[in-house]
Amino acid sequence: MNRDTLIKKWLNDDLDASEKEAFKQLDDYQSNLDIIDSARHFKASNISEIDEFEIFKARYKPQNKVQPKRNWLNPLLRIAAVLVVGFGIYFSFFNTNLAEFQTLAGEKSVIELPDNSEVRLNALSTLSFNEKKWNATRKVELEGEAYFIVAKGKQFDVHTAVGTVTVVGTEFNVKQRSNYFEVKCFEGIVKVSSENFIRQLNAGEVYRLINGQFYEGKTDQTEPQWTNDVSSFDGISLDQVIFELERQYNIDITLNNVNTDRIFSGGFTHKNLEEALISITQPMNLTYKINSSTSVVINGQ
Repeated sequence: MNRDTLIKKWLNDDLDASEKEAFKQLDDYQSNLDIIDSARHFKASNISEIDEFEIFKARYKPQNKVQPKRNWLNPLLRIAAVLVVGFGIYFSFFNTNLAEFQTLAGEKSVIELPDNSEVRLNALSTLSFNEKKWNATRKVELEGEAYFIVAKGKQFDVHTAVGTVTVVGTEFNVKQRSNYFEVKCFEGIVKVSSENFIRQLNAGEVYRLINGQFYEGKTDQTEPQWTNDVSSFDGISLDQVIFELERQYNIDITLNNVNTDRIFSGGFTHKNLEEALISITQPMNLTYKINSSTSVVINGQ
């Protein structure tokens, strides 16, 4: 039986045992099998990552090394492969529906979500969400710090690399930096899930996870002070205060003989670097020197 007849019967699932063996001996057996299998199982999703397409493409390339004789099936196989690749490109580049917002050092931004919830994004932070799925799932991804004023409605989730905050309608602040995770509830109730901890916070309560250690606290503020261009701290290690100062002023700070494990309570303005440095260094008995608009040195005793 010639190869074209074998392939036709294979496509119709009409091979008997001896014909199946003959089909497997064809020089392009595996190539035909893999390409048709890829086309059969391809399913377009709402979000398709480029990495997944690249993996498929890398697997597909070696299959083209087989050079079968010209026959009526080859054009169909090429069309099937082109369709798979074409759909992959389309759904990777044009159907992500991902909205992303970023702030630079010293920059803040106000974002209105599709349900009229408001997000105030602090410096060096990123917020993203899926616009197409928003009506079904109110979920955002956060890196950095943001203040949320959530419109009442379905469950609202804020996902970070360290923990998840879940609410229905309330006001709260989430801060997730390196080795630092903090949630402050200003109105309503929020649920915080982080590692092995699950906590419910009422208005005025604070949850912190710093270097793997859990802390609870209170706040009498009605909103985060950074939204008014002031960074405030209550019993926070000095290194976190320095990091925030660098973010707000887009500067590099060099420390000489400074114990950054010391605890700091207070705040600094975002409007004047000199005033900010005085607010931090004087209570800690430190000194400072401004070398340039982007470089500061803080000295210990």
